Amino acid sequence: MIQLRNWAKFNKNSLLLALRRYSSAVSDMEQTILLPSLLRDVPSDDVWDSEAAEESCGDLYRNYVMLKAIRNTVESGLHSTRPWSLSWTPEALFRFHLRGLFSVMSDLTKKTQSLTEKYMDIIGVAN
Repeated sequence: MIQLRNWAKFNKNSLLLALRRYSSAVSDMEQTILLPSLLRDVPSDDVWDSEAAEESCGDLYRNYVMLKAIRNTVESGLHSTRPWSLSWTPEALFRFHLRGLFSVMSDLTKKTQSLTEKYMDIIGVAN
């Protein structure tokens, strides 16, 4: 029974579930905000972690565009048509960490495949 509770906790806090929730929240935002241009020049009350992020996401319209761009990156990968920003905006930080996560997951996948192949060699099963 303890294992089931741990699995449920892990599942509730899984990365995939968090990404799905984010994507869903952005979709809800898009369906609710029919005229995003009304958000221009409306200051954001959000507190960001850095001054550069605060400056780049100063109004609600910029936040709206950034949140949509991040969702598009989550859903389609890092190959976006949006130009890369050199400042450390929340979007740039997200892309940086996502690129790192992809790299680590790729390395782990290769190690897993290699271990599987070696095991199959040990037990004498042809690949």
